Amino acid sequence: MSELPLSDDFKSIVLNRTPLIDVRAPVEFANGAFPNAVNLPLINDEERHLIGICYKEEGNTEAVKLGHKLVGGSVREKRIGAWTDFIASHPDAKLYCFRGGQRSKISQEWISESGREITRLKGGYKAFRNYLLEQIDASPKRFAPIVLGGRTGSGKTILLKKLHNAIDLEGLANHRGSSFGRKVTAQPTQINFENALAYALIEKLEQGCRELVFEDEGKNVGTIYIPKSLAAYLDQAPRIILETPTQQRVETTLDEYVTQAQIMYTEAGYEAPLKAWSEDIRLAMERIKKRMGSERYTRVCALFEEAVDEQNAKGSLERYKAWVQYLLEEYYDPMYDYQIEKRAEQILFRGSEEEILHYFSKA
Repeated sequence: MSELPLSDDFKSIVLNRTPLIDVRAPVEFANGAFPNAVNLPLINDEERHLIGICYKEEGNTEAVKLGHKLVGGSVREKRIGAWTDFIASHPDAKLYCFRGGQRSKISQEWISESGREITRLKGGYKAFRNYLLEQIDASPKRFAPIVLGGRTGSGKTILLKKLHNAIDLEGLANHRGSSFGRKVTAQPTQINFENALAYALIEKLEQGCRELVFEDEGKNVGTIYIPKSLAAYLDQAPRIILETPTQQRVETTLDEYVTQAQIMYTEAGYEAPLKAWSEDIRLAMERIKKRMGSERYTRVCALFEEAVDEQNAKGSLERYKAWVQYLLEEYYDPMYDYQIEKRAEQILFRGSEEEILHYFSKA
């Protein structure tokens, strides 16, 4: 058999959003993979476990023999079929395993024997992952950062989406970035977040962006941590502050944390979505009890229960506005104002969404 194609042109894979076949076991894939990758394993978790035991007890040769025995006959044909079906739909797809060794080579050979061809990644997952981490660490040398700040509910994420040179860390982390920011769908793994972030940085820099805008997140977004080198760089960046009237902030927060959040719980298939959502909100309020203080905590809980009762009785969300406004003014605003005071020397500009968009258009 002639030499089968290899590639380590990772930049091209990122920029073309190349579809990838990950032939590692599902447990490996779940821990972390790349954007546009699908898990079509050569060996499943149980087979991997058995082969691992064999390798430890009898060595590599016997482990390979066991692998061929476990993945033979109809099992082999089914897995080749899954790969070739994907390649038929994605002719530019590439293939990888952990280190670009036996598993991806065997998969590539079987695909070739079936009449199709696919390129595998040189060095596999590990080499591509290292490339992406290197790009994150090197990125601060390639752009000037601006951090978009503003009180909770001011519409920072909405504004970010209108900027061509912005990277939405909350979107990548699947979290709204506050105590009440958890979504019904889980956050990505730390590895998946970092991989997606690297893709976004590479794409923006390749587009010629020499100034990138990020929302003010601190060191983490929910359970996801921003890589240290990038977080430190953003911490020192100039700030632009989005100023929005309180009532508009209440409406924005109500839409995001109540209206849209409840829709998500319904779409997720909860039997009692309102009950599930309200329980999660109660847990979120409990988590900030110490910071709020007993009196304010009691008040915010009472406002929330009144709103839930009204929704149950009349189907109206109107009463949540009082809860949202109390939460903004008594919890979020004092914290934010304290933090922004400490960064007064970093503030470059303040204004409404329209004024900030105008500011960027002139920059």
